[in-house]
Amino acid sequence: MQNRRRFIQQIVSATAFASLGGGSLVSCVKPTSKKITVLHTNDVHSQIDPLPNNHYKYPGLGGFARRASVIEKVRKENPNTILLDAGDIFQGTPYFNYYGGEIEFKLMSKLNYDLATIGNHDFDNGINGLLNQLPNATFDFVSANYGFKNTVLDGIVEPYKILIREGIKIGVFGLGVKLEGLVNKSLYKETQYIDPIEVAQDITRELKEEQQCDLVICLSHIGYDYKNAQDVVSDLHLAKKTKDIDLIIGGHTHTLLPKPVIVDNIVGEKVLINQCGKSGVYMGQIDFYFDTNRNKTAKGRSIEV
Repeated sequence: MQNRRRFIQQIVSATAFASLGGGSLVSCVKPTSKKITVLHTNDVHSQIDPLPNNHYKYPGLGGFARRASVIEKVRKENPNTILLDAGDIFQGTPYFNYYGGEIEFKLMSKLNYDLATIGNHDFDNGINGLLNQLPNATFDFVSANYGFKNTVLDGIVEPYKILIREGIKIGVFGLGVKLEGLVNKSLYKETQYIDPIEVAQDITRELKEEQQCDLVICLSHIGYDYKNAQDVVSDLHLAKKTKDIDLIIGGHTHTLLPKPVIVDNIVGEKVLINQCGKSGVYMGQIDFYFDTNRNKTAKGRSIEV
């Protein structure tokens, strides 16, 4: 364990800067009064240990112990840090086959995750299997476009949560991929899929106008892009067809973005999109800077674990 913790993370030298809320790209960060850091993972797929040293692409990288070192370092730099996951926590190693998700949730709890959304593989032990593991999670799950009304998760998984850091209100909502044809119906049972674009429009209106959130984040497990299937909803579609989302943290397609992608939303404001591959080999870090008028700028990077 100590050997793992001594392993120093390597920072990818790609950084994206954006002025949000309709501004243009900026090359530096303006003087600000408050800084909110968002750390995030996606599609970890039960990768508890580092990948094998003979791995074809990422030999010896990843693992929860090294991730803990990264998180600890960032939190020391900025106590106003939140930690999020965009789904597919389960499935991929014998840890899940044997423990059914217990190890994953307990370790994420030790790392003090704030919120996560539900990926398709998180149903792999059935919706009851997911429910049975929730007592091992000290963090909550958010999902706005899965209707759980007639399932065991009814009233347990909320559409969104609001986090507050140094007076900054952060609204976080979740979106999931269409389960039909991807997951056996016997596993997700009566869970209803609702169009992510329509849901996002309603949720962001509520978060911005009613809840007066300063920052809106979507935890998305719908996929970054589908070049050969333009009619399939993706993070890029979501960003372009909605407003009031500041950051989309993606999952499902295992897309490794060297830096956050910046997209114009439906009213011409900037949206950041980020996704960090799979297996916990990378984490994302987005820093939001708020001036005294609540105007914000952002910069992002990927961290090799």
